[in-house]
Amino acid sequence: MSKRQTDPIIDEIRAVRDAHAARFNYDIDAIFRDIQTMEKTSAREFVRLRPRRGPLPEAEPTNPPRGRSAGGATGSVA
Repeated sequence: MSKRQTDPIIDEIRAVRDAHAARFNYDIDAIFRDIQTMEKTSAREFVRLRPRRGPLPEAEPTNPPRGRSAGGATGSVA
């Protein structure tokens, strides 16, 4: 089993994020509203990108079910 290396910066970010979430009892909607409020009251400029209007990515083909096919054949080739 490998030991997980710790990164002090990542640990600090996780601690800050956890403390913020704990203030709102881990309610994701309340956390989101608070972040929106912070954005509105901040002097920083936030970039809003337009949604992409390109084609949707094609779905991966699904694996066919194992066993008998829908036609009742056993899958053997004649």
